[in-house]
Amino acid sequence: MAKRSHIRPMSLEDKAAVMRILEATPEFTPGEVIVAEELIDSYLSDPAESGYFILVAEVNSEVGGYICWGLTPLTEGTWDIYWIATAREKQGQGIGSALLLSVEARIKESRGRLVFIETSSKPGYEKTERFYRSHGYEVICRIPDFYAPSDDKLILQKRLTP
Repeated sequence: MAKRSHIRPMSLEDKAAVMRILEATPEFTPGEVIVAEELIDSYLSDPAESGYFILVAEVNSEVGGYICWGLTPLTEGTWDIYWIATAREKQGQGIGSALLLSVEARIKESRGRLVFIETSSKPGYEKTERFYRSHGYEVICRIPDFYAPSDDKLILQKRLTP
């Protein structure tokens, strides 16, 4: 079992480790990894201007996971979680939960009220959906064939304030 994760903002030195995690995650296509890297590069070049926030979970002096989120444009208190990934060998140790709870706390501090996550309905994503549901997210929308035939877009939501 890993030591407790230390959650902190991502630095340039973390990029290689985060990219290895993304590339080793079979649910992500090569195109999705490219988009994730673009968001990372935007954040690392100018965090204040990028519109994105990125945290990493450090476990035993290694990056074990990361999460990227941002304020939904043209909304009041609505946020999107764009990416979350945990190293395969570190899954099941609470890293993803620690990252998600840390982001939710930061969103609440910013007076956020709603969090949205979009994901795929492809086989192999059942574990992902269960993870989000276990943290209080509910599927509020399903768009059939959105990503590809038989690959629906699931939109999950969590209300942070009553």
